[in-house]
Amino acid sequence: MKKLILLLFLLGILFLPQRNILAHCEVPCGIYHDELRFELIDEHIETISKAMTKVVELSAAKDLNYNQVVRWVNTKEEHAVKIQDIANQYFLTQRIKVATPDDEEKYKYYTSSLKYLHEILVYSMKCKQTTDQGNVEKLKKSAAAFKKLYIDAHAKSHK
Repeated sequence: MKKLILLLFLLGILFLPQRNILAHCEVPCGIYHDELRFELIDEHIETISKAMTKVVELSAAKDLNYNQVVRWVNTKEEHAVKIQDIANQYFLTQRIKVATPDDEEKYKYYTSSLKYLHEILVYSMKCKQTTDQGNVEKLKKSAAAFKKLYIDAHAKSHK
């Protein structure tokens, strides 16, 4: 009877819907590719900008092609979510260490990191909601500021 239950349990696991594995896990392996994450963010921002341009362009066409408009809207939103995933899953969860006010330097870095990552999350959301290139520029600015802060802090800690 125990073998039957175990067999059913194992078969159940095999046939459960599979969940996608994220690009990086939370296992403390010490393998991080920070520069890659920044390159991905920049690429996603570029894609969002192009998608916004295409949505506006296609929406103004005499013969409106709804399928193409929807595809570009979906692309814009998918890439905004990918930026949010990198900010949340990679940086906030794994790379930015919690600091307390008693260590002034670490706390300043911590709060500045939170500020820029929050801006990245918010401007990514605004890019999903609109075709306003101003949101793309704000997203670029926040991403660049966070990258500089992060790279400078890590260069200092590796000296």
